[in-house]
Amino acid sequence: MTTIAFIGLGNMGAPMAANLVEAGFPVKAYDINLNAVQQVADKGGIACHSLEELAGSDIYITMLQNGAQVKQVCIDDKQALMAQASKKSLFIDCSSIDVESARILHDEAKAKGLLSLDAPVSGGISGATSGQLTLMLGGSKAAFNKAQEVLEVLGNKIIHTGADGTGQAAKICNNMILGISMAAISEAYALAEKLGLSKQKLFDVS
Repeated sequence: MTTIAFIGLGNMGAPMAANLVEAGFPVKAYDINLNAVQQVADKGGIACHSLEELAGSDIYITMLQNGAQVKQVCIDDKQALMAQASKKSLFIDCSSIDVESARILHDEAKAKGLLSLDAPVSGGISGATSGQLTLMLGGSKAAFNKAQEVLEVLGNKIIHTGADGTGQAAKICNNMILGISMAAISEAYALAEKLGLSKQKLFDVS
């Protein structure tokens, strides 16, 4: 059975890891928050308290706050994950980070003979809990194919966006579209109020 190391058990990561446990995968859970680790362990995961304990995993999934954190645990730390990983291990970074950092991780993975995907998600905590996230995946077709059984547990909309870094590019562009749409809606409701149109009636029309 494919062994998964899951690093980053926050509001999104914890339910994602729990879903993988429920699906039958052996999941090594790691976070600096020991309570979060224990919560996943209580559901059947394997509690780990150092990066070294994650060695030997087939797939490594990171769900962290920014590119600096992902690079720290994957390539910069003394016990960096990519340094300890076996050849052909797969790295899936589900964090929402900058494209440059994502491509650095891909380059490091290739140099070590590893597979990698930048795989930011959308769908929020509810999507993470229900396993109905949208995943945007940049990286090789070989990495994408190897990740399929895991991705299908995490999300219901899985899109291979193309080359290294394009998953993060898709997330950034999607966020821009959402932001612009929200601004437009806010302006429309403000204009409606000035023109004497009730917010409810505008809602009914739109």
